[in-house]
Amino acid sequence: MSRERTDAELLAEARREPEAFGELYARHVDAVHDWHARRIPWAAADLTAETFAQAWLVRRRFRDRRQGTALPWLLGIARNVLRESARRDRIATRARERLGLPLDLAAEEEYEAVEERLSPRSELARSMAELPDRERRALELRVVDGLPYAAVADTLGIRPAAARLRVSRALRRLALTTSKEEL
Repeated sequence: MSRERTDAELLAEARREPEAFGELYARHVDAVHDWHARRIPWAAADLTAETFAQAWLVRRRFRDRRQGTALPWLLGIARNVLRESARRDRIATRARERLGLPLDLAAEEEYEAVEERLSPRSELARSMAELPDRERRALELRVVDGLPYAAVADTLGIRPAAARLRVSRALRRLALTTSKEEL
């Protein structure tokens, strides 16, 4: 009769045997999901997935300080994922405000107003059309479509840091364009 492996053993074995991480996931997914659900219920599933993705990436950094259990370590990662998610949301909200896009899900009339502002004759559409294609596409994916940077990067075939840089440059160019036009 074999004994149940500790979380520390599973993480050590996951370096050679990825299925061991699956066992760790199954053991703690409910606790991590519940932790996120108490804070942001509507995003708990996404945040839980991101927590385990991050745990997989940093699994070699785990240090057994709790007699073999990884739950405190996972909840620390969950806290960092939540903090980073809030930071990204603040950045996206500011970008939407600058572009005049709705901040929340809106009624159909509000989307029509946004579409009108983005029509070819609008100032914003003209300014966006003047952006380099690479920056405009990254901005559309991130701000207009609301994709996370990782998805923007996947779509464009670049690294997330490069996606962030392209969006940042596009927003800066738009800010400069609107500042010049107001003068």
